[in-house]
Amino acid sequence: MPEADVVLDTTVESHFIPRPFRVLRTKRETHDVFTLELKPEDGSPLSFRPGQFNMMYVHGIGEVPISISGNPAKPETLVHTVRAVGGVTFAVRSIHRGDILGIRGPYGSVWPIEAAVGSDLVVVAGGIGLAPLRPVIYEALARRQQFGKLILLYGTREPEDIIFEKDLEEWRARFDFHVFVTVDRAIGNWKGHVGVVTGLLPKASFDPANTLAMICGPEVMMRFTAMEFLKLGVDPAQIYFSMERNMKCGIGLCGHCQFGPYFVCREGPVFPYPRLKQLMTVREI
Repeated sequence: MPEADVVLDTTVESHFIPRPFRVLRTKRETHDVFTLELKPEDGSPLSFRPGQFNMMYVHGIGEVPISISGNPAKPETLVHTVRAVGGVTFAVRSIHRGDILGIRGPYGSVWPIEAAVGSDLVVVAGGIGLAPLRPVIYEALARRQQFGKLILLYGTREPEDIIFEKDLEEWRARFDFHVFVTVDRAIGNWKGHVGVVTGLLPKASFDPANTLAMICGPEVMMRFTAMEFLKLGVDPAQIYFSMERNMKCGIGLCGHCQFGPYFVCREGPVFPYPRLKQLMTVREI
C-alpha cells in the first residue's frame, strides 16, 4: 500500500469518542493563529505520522479538524496550530493552561517521506500551511543523511503572518537545510524577499529529475506551485498536496469533505498531484 494511503476502520469505537487532553502551554503565533501543547490525561501517548490530523472537541461548543504540527518523535506531547476562523476555533483560542480538550484521531493519509529517501525534498508552504508540513521537517532533519537537498519555500501575505519564527531561525542557521521566506507585501522593517512563493523556486537549487515536492496552502497557490514544478521537469507523481482545508468530521460520514470522487477525511488529506490535477480547475468543487 502506498504510504499516502491509510485505511480507516469506522467501526472502531475510539474513532467516535474523544480522549481528554490537558493544555500544557499556549503560544500566540500571529494575531489569529496560536499553538497548543497538550498532554493525554490517561498518560498514553498519541502516536501519529506527518500529514495526519485530529478532531479537537470543545465541550458544549463542538469539534473541528486540525492538522498535527508537532514532532512525531515526541508523541507524549500533542501539538496543534490553530487559526481562529469560526465558533469552535474561537472557543479554542480562549482555552487556558490546565483546561481540558477532547481529541479523537489521528486520521488521514500521510506525507510520503519514505518515497523521498535518496532524493531532494522540497517543501512549499503558504501561510498556516506550514503547520501540517512541520512534522515532515522534524522527521527529515532527524534523518537528514537519508535525503539529498532539503529545501523549504515559505510564503505569507505579510511579515506579521509568519508562524514558527523561532523554528525558522534555527532552520536557517543550519548548513544542510535551505530555507527561503517571502511575503506578498513588505510592511515595517521587512528586508527579505517580496512576491508570491513560486518566485522562490529560481533561488532553490535541486535536481528536478530526482525531487519529491510536498505542498500545502491555499488551493490556488498549490495549483500554480505544481505548474512551476512541472515546468522545471519534476515528475507529476512526485508532487503531493494536502487538502486539509476540506476536512470536516474526520471519518468521512458527514459528506462535507467530498472533493470530486474523494472524501478528504478518509482518503486524504495528502494526495498525489495526478489524482487532483483535473479537479483543481473545477470551480464548482
